[in-house]
Amino acid sequence: MHPARRAKPRRVSSCPVSFGAVEDCRCSSASCGSPLRRGRSPVRAPFRYFTARREDLKSSPCQTLCERQVTRRFSMAVKRTLHPRNQHREGYDFERLMAKSPELCAFTTLNPRGETTVDFADAAAVRALNRALLLAHYGIEFWEIPETYLCPPIPGRVDYIHYLADLLAESNGGRSPRGPGIRALDIGTGASLVYPLTGQREYGWDFTGVDIDPVSIRSAREICQRNGLSITLRHQNNPEDIFAGVIAPEDLFHVTLCNPPFHTSPEQAEEGSRRKWRNLGKGETGELNFGGQNAELWCPGGEVGFIAAMIEQSQDYSEHCLWFTSLVSKKDSLRPLTRLLSKARVAEYRIVDMGQGQKISRFLAWTYYPEPLRTL
Repeated sequence: MHPARRAKPRRVSSCPVSFGAVEDCRCSSASCGSPLRRGRSPVRAPFRYFTARREDLKSSPCQTLCERQVTRRFSMAVKRTLHPRNQHREGYDFERLMAKSPELCAFTTLNPRGETTVDFADAAAVRALNRALLLAHYGIEFWEIPETYLCPPIPGRVDYIHYLADLLAESNGGRSPRGPGIRALDIGTGASLVYPLTGQREYGWDFTGVDIDPVSIRSAREICQRNGLSITLRHQNNPEDIFAGVIAPEDLFHVTLCNPPFHTSPEQAEEGSRRKWRNLGKGETGELNFGGQNAELWCPGGEVGFIAAMIEQSQDYSEHCLWFTSLVSKKDSLRPLTRLLSKARVAEYRIVDMGQGQKISRFLAWTYYPEPLRTL
């Protein structure tokens, strides 16, 4: 059946992040500095207060009962902003990871609180952590990527997959769809192949990965072959096209996903890398600390330009996909993109917020199918 075209799309925004109500302070300490004793907001004040003081509170032997209780609650809330089905929502189990992947031991260190961690400014350490995570949680025995290519954080990437499953569950009686009957198209799959790897392991979906970089395709193909995985890989020959040349006339996908290039130029990408290093207290560097090729990091117009082209080109493939989606890094990018969707022939679009640790990310989803026709 052909998707109906509506003059005015329905826009839905959802945010899963909620800290809930916090009880009033009942401690007897006259010196309690908690905002809960001062009658402030039951949610916002504790969040600001314990964000500012959480390091002191964790190490202080003089915590009041109130502070100890709310610190524990705050810590749990921060971890649990990841999707409820995300295996990483309780943090990294380094003991398990090192047992599965001993090479990780060489990169571990202790933070000031005596907890095991790695130096996330060290690209080799992040690769070792990713290999351990993929092996321990997803059964991926081989995962190697070219040295200068993007090394994505696993917990945040798999969160996107879980929220896509929630989106598709609406057309499946509220149940997350599983099995190879669900087809997903990963635009810009990259050398890491992270979305197909985690999505196939979590839900058994049939993934097709697309990339314009032949080195990325070769790397992804080796990962598939070495792990005995069945993932279709297609090379996009024309950098101006997103769907043309990779969606065949007979193809029907339930969802597309994409982590688009964020920056508008190589110079902006380099400055983003320097800013990341400064935030990590590492000073200046001339190299991109987490790797990444040009196609992975920047394109003319940045993420707005890329997603705008995706919206425009998706109209020619409206019958080939139930939901088109893309991550949106900057909240400010949403306004011009939703304006474009309002002008397009979409039946509905959504902004889906995802809480990842203390960071809020989001993806934009749109469909040309009216609700009664959204069957899996």
